[in-house]
Amino acid sequence: MTRLIALYTDFGIGSHYVGQVHAVLAAARPGVPVVDLCHDAPCWDPRRAAYLLPALVPVLPARALVMAVVDPGVGGERAGLILRQGERLLVGPDNGLFELLLRRGGEAAVWRITQPPRPAPSRTFDGRDLFAPVVAALAGGVAPDRLGVPHAPRRQPDWPDDLAEIIHVDPYGNLATGLRAERLDPGRRLRAAGLSIAHAPTFAAVPRGQPFWHANANGLVEIAVNQGRADRLPGLAPGVPVVPE
Repeated sequence: MTRLIALYTDFGIGSHYVGQVHAVLAAARPGVPVVDLCHDAPCWDPRRAAYLLPALVPVLPARALVMAVVDPGVGGERAGLILRQGERLLVGPDNGLFELLLRRGGEAAVWRITQPPRPAPSRTFDGRDLFAPVVAALAGGVAPDRLGVPHAPRRQPDWPDDLAEIIHVDPYGNLATGLRAERLDPGRRLRAAGLSIAHAPTFAAVPRGQPFWHANANGLVEIAVNQGRADRLPGLAPGVPVVPE
């Protein structure tokens, strides 16, 4: 059965970096479906990106193959990883990006990539030159242990289970946090940048222009404005703490 390939990166929506990754995958595995899951993950920030990734992968098929790249240390000493959780395979850097999936997703087998399928022409674009070829090989049925050796990934024990700050701005200006909505009582208000923000279940439940917080479609606490942009509210931006009152 053909595996769907999903891409999660900070390369930028519509960037030539995304196009080149698609080109490598299309050349190696023509006909294999490739989904752009997210290309505006928190830029240069594996920590925040690690809290967004597990909110997005549940929509993927159980056998999906995920290439996840938020990699400010490209060209350095960090390893490249293959993870297997259940039937799902994930490929990306060993920099904490998979920390929350490792905590929440159950037991995982992990390999450090040692056998990239082809020589890398660049030291600054592992997404195209290392991880995409590895993903293509896995999609073609190559076993992970043919491409790497067992590895204990770098863990981040000091990172909280939920990150109480803004982690992502979507095209509408909505501000997702690293808090899982199921863990927050809807009766509580949020405080962020001096603003006290009440809960509402939907955009239509508040007047136009009013800010509120809600459980977004991916299960994260999100600050939004009905028919407006929450990212234009004073002081609200990625990295700003969000504290339940």
